[in-house]
Amino acid sequence: MEARAEAKYIRVSPRKARLVLDLIRGKNAGEALNLLRFTKKRVAHEVGKVLRSAIANAESKAEAKAETVDVDSLYVSAAYANDGPRGKRFRPSPMGRAHPYQRRTSHIVVQVAGEETTKATPPVS
Repeated sequence: MEARAEAKYIRVSPRKARLVLDLIRGKNAGEALNLLRFTKKRVAHEVGKVLRSAIANAESKAEAKAETVDVDSLYVSAAYANDGPRGKRFRPSPMGRAHPYQRRTSHIVVQVAGEETTKATPPVS
């Protein structure tokens, strides 16, 4: 069972987001959530939301196929941040000049995977 979640247009540079994503890649999903809770980076909150969404997507995907998924067996199989669109701005500088700068955005993707599970048995009436 594999599921993914994506958050687009997050106002953080991809380079800073990758620092946090490198911490959770390959870890157990519960352990990764706990690690993100105590990480002192602003983007850790956003990554946590994406990870919780990926876990929920795995659960709903399993329900649709009438399977059961063990949330404790899920792990972060892939986590990466890609460049989003850049906002180009100008800052005033001395002597009537202007210096350009860019406000970067990221698209954050987290994939969770788990071992294949058996089909759920229908309830007995």
